[in-house]
This record gives sequence, structure tokens and C-alpha cells, in this order.
Amino acid sequence: MDQSKIRNFCIIAHIDHGKSTLADRLLELTGTVEKRAMKNQLLDQMDLERERGITIKLQPVRMSYKDHELNLIDTPGHVDFSYEVSRSLAACESAILVVDATQGIQAQTLSNIYLALSANLKIIPVLNKIDLAAADTQKTSKEIVGLLGCDEKDILLVSAKTGEGVEVVLDKIISETPPPNGEADKPLRALVFDSYYDDYRGVILYVRVMDGQIAKNSQIKMMATTAEGIALEVGSLKPDMNSAASLQSGEIGYIVTSLKSAHEARVGDTVSLVSKPAQEPLAGYKEIRPFVYAGFFPISNEDYQDLKEAVEKLSLSDSSLQFTTENSQVLGFGLRIGFLGLLHLDIVRERLEREYNLELIITNPSTDYEVILTSGENLDLKNAAELPDVSNVMEIKEPWIKGEIVVPKNYVGAILQLVAGKRGHQKNVSYMEGDLAVVDFEAPLANLLTDFYDQLKSITSGYGSFNYELADYRAEDLVRLDFYVAGEIINMLSIIVHRSEAETLGRRTVEKLKDVIPRQQFKVSLQAAIGGKFIAREDISAYRKDVTTGLYGGDVTRKKKQLAKQKKGKERLKKFGKVDIPPEAFTVMLRRD
Repeated sequence: MDQSKIRNFCIIAHIDHGKSTLADRLLELTGTVEKRAMKNQLLDQMDLERERGITIKLQPVRMSYKDHELNLIDTPGHVDFSYEVSRSLAACESAILVVDATQGIQAQTLSNIYLALSANLKIIPVLNKIDLAAADTQKTSKEIVGLLGCDEKDILLVSAKTGEGVEVVLDKIISETPPPNGEADKPLRALVFDSYYDDYRGVILYVRVMDGQIAKNSQIKMMATTAEGIALEVGSLKPDMNSAASLQSGEIGYIVTSLKSAHEARVGDTVSLVSKPAQEPLAGYKEIRPFVYAGFFPISNEDYQDLKEAVEKLSLSDSSLQFTTENSQVLGFGLRIGFLGLLHLDIVRERLEREYNLELIITNPSTDYEVILTSGENLDLKNAAELPDVSNVMEIKEPWIKGEIVVPKNYVGAILQLVAGKRGHQKNVSYMEGDLAVVDFEAPLANLLTDFYDQLKSITSGYGSFNYELADYRAEDLVRLDFYVAGEIINMLSIIVHRSEAETLGRRTVEKLKDVIPRQQFKVSLQAAIGGKFIAREDISAYRKDVTTGLYGGDVTRKKKQLAKQKKGKERLKKFGKVDIPPEAFTVMLRRD
């Protein structure tokens, strides 16, 4: 199609502001999907997405409207997938900004606007859910005007649920979105904004053709990973695959390749042709680096091979998933898996349990650390148990994040206290139109991993929203905190913490372990230690002396003899007895007090 008739756009929003519902109405109005085939959240393919009401994997779709070709990319709304969002924005010329009229501007709204502005996109503001009784269109419109600097009349009022005002959005996309400006006679350069592995067809790429064109059966080359393959099929998504002879400059579509792993075709890579390669790849490619790690162990060691195969299959279609084998004295063989964030971890866990019928034990999530040894060698540490002897360590660096919290003004004081309690530093507090404040801060990522988001929602009565990005790695006074059960160190419970927090965390954790580990026939000591120094202790008392319950009458010496015999047995058990540690003990850090 003529480039002047093509419009490429995406929808950006905070979680649950109606992004997927608006996409449903656009598909309905343009006749892309027949009424009888329509269902809610049509572009959300996974059951998990439908159940949770969030978009996890982005999805492109092509629509035809008033002689124009409209290419929509439905993007994820969660902070964990911000790199996918940035690549999707790079494939578009405009973005529909959806804001919930009942909730107003929130943290991910701001984050996505900054991404859209940095990609030089035309932003079309849309105020959604105007049909609800709680909608405050005047107040939310002022917030949008204050944020974008647009006129109030430029904000489109819609109800994605009822379809009210959605047709105006389509007209606005055609009139406001600039057409693509690619050069058809140049060598092929296509941006990969998503890729996944299909069991039957291999790796499938979702691409935006920037320059040139690609035909079926072309020999292709990935410019970042240098992998080569064949374009077995090309075409567009409506939303099902619709094959074509070629993809032209300015178009968005898919390429079915002969590649065997999504690691060979990562998000952000540039596709070119082997016969006529491009000289320069498209800008902005970066390796996605996970910074949340957790140990995954099967309930039974017999299932270890099944777990490994399942994770390998998932990693074929998720290039950000990284894993290594791990061995624990208590849990046996397992895998240490790296994730983009806690939501990513939760999704992978649930997919492994549902799709592969695995019962899993998951250890407390931690982040990675940069360790500089006295020899000058640098280590990337993903597991606290692997920290070398402190005499060989010069310094330990931990990741810090730049965070942004959006809350109503009257909660600012409580938020500042929360940030300070996590070793964070408040950088700035700014006030937006209406009732909202934006708190910018920096904090160590490790302190935000467990219950920060829950605490934020709790102290702001659910109104607070949070967004972050990795800032840098900083050297701090960090120590390894070990935990002992009955005198035996449990490596899977070891964590790296700041020295000032070690004692409090040690005491709190052994108290939680005391609730989780069952009583034995002998007294069990639970201890927290830094190096050789114990800093906290709790004891699980033994079962009471119950060997005399069957004795009736007779001399008291009979009882004494039995009790003395039991005492000897308990002393022996204390030396040789093993404590059976339940799976819940490995997630005590995640338990709320």
C-alpha cells in the first residue's frame, strides 16, 4: 500500500485503564473481527492475561478504515516490560494515551508518556470510562492538560465499554498520525519489536519495516546476533496470520523464520537481507538484563528433568529468561532463574505450574551484586551463598533504582517515611494539576523486592502507583546473613543485606522460621549469623516428656527410669537427628508480618 495511506500507532496506559477494551472496540468498528467472533480482551491471547486483566505479551493487528491501513500495537502496561513498550513505540508514529476518568494520571501513565515523547510520537489523549458514576472528567482533563500542555478540546471523551466516542478516535488517528517516511529502494531494515517460538513453525518475528522490503523465502540476517535464516512466510495480523507475497516499507507484520530460538532474534534487533545487507542497524538495541533471581526446585527430585525441559521451552519464546542449574543440600537439584521483575517471576511460576503440571518450591527472590575482589577480579553474584570469603572481598555493589510514585497530596508524608525506611533518598516532590503529587526517589532494589508495593497500596488506601528503572550499582556496607537450623547452615536462606539492617532482619526471619518449622523430639535452635558471629536466636522446644503416660501406679522410680532413658535418647537425637524443613521456610521473607 502507498505509505501516505498507512498509519502506525500504539495504545499506552497504566494497568487497568481500559487499553485492551478500547482495542476491542477499534477492531469491531473497523470490521476487522466479525461480531460473532468478538470476545473481551481479544488481543490478550493467554488465559493469565484474561484472568488478571493485564496485557503481558504485546500484540499487533492490522485494520482497514476509510481507505487507510491502520496498524495497532497493543502494548503491556507493567513496569517489568518497559523495554518491550519502548521498542513498540519505536515502531509507531503516534500513541493513544488512555487515562481512566475515575483514577486520573498514574505512575505508569507518566513513564509511558516520557517513552513516547523520547520517541517523538504524536500523542492523542483519550479519557476513558466516562460512563461510570465515579468519573470526574473535568479534574482528569486538567491533569492531562497540565501534563501534555494540550488544549482541553483536544482530549477525546470515550467509553470503550459502550463504544461511545470511539469512532472519533479512529478519525483522529487518520488526521493526526504522520504517515511513515521509509525509503523503499534502500536495503531492508526491519525493527523486531517482539519474537516468540512456535512449536510447529519455529521463531516468529513481529517487525516494522523501516526501509526496503522483504519477500517470502528471502535469506535474512539478524544484525545484532548475526544469526541467519529464511523468511518462510511474511504477512500481517488481522488478528490471525494473513500471509502475503511481501512486506513493504512502512508496514507492520510478521516473519516466520527458520531460526530455532528467540535468543537468536531478540527484541530490538534489526532484520536485513543476506543478499543486500544494510550498513547500519536501527538505533536503540540493548541486551535485556534480568535483575531479579529466584531458585526453582521441584517438590520431588524425580521431576527435575521435567522442570529443566519446561524452562528451556519457555526460554525459546522469552529471550529475557536466563537460567543456570543449582544444587541445594536440602532441596536437591533445581534452577536459578533470572527475571525482569516480580510480575515476570509470578507469570513464569504460574505458567510452569499450569502448562507443565509442576509442583514447585521457590526460594526468596534476590537481586544480583557486583563483587570486586582484592585480586582486582570482578564477580557478578546472583546467589548470596556463592559470596567468597570476606577476606578476599574488597567491596560489594548493589543495584539502585530511580523510582517515581504518584499519589494524592495528603499521602506524601507517609510515602516519604516509607521510602526512608527502605534506605531510599527522596530527590524531588512535584505537584500536578488537581490533587496529585509525584515523588521522585532513589532506593536499593533489594529493599523493594518483597513487600514494598503492598505497603505502598496499604498506606495510600490503594491510590498510590509506582514505576521504576535501574539507575546504577553502588558500593555499600553489605554483609552476608546466614541462617542455621539445628547448627547446620541452610545455604538457600542466605541473603546479602546492609549491615545496619542485618540484626533486625535476622531476628524477624528466625521468628518466622519458628512458626514454620515443626517441633521435633529434641530442641531445635534457629540462628542468624554474619560470618562467625551469631546475631539472633530462637529455639523450637521439644515435644513434652510423654513416655510416662502408659504408667499407672507403682514406685516413682519406674517413672524416673523412663524419663532418664528418654533424656538420653533426646541427647542422641540432638547430635544425629535431622530436621525436616518444609517448603514454606524458603519463602519466609515474602510473608507479611
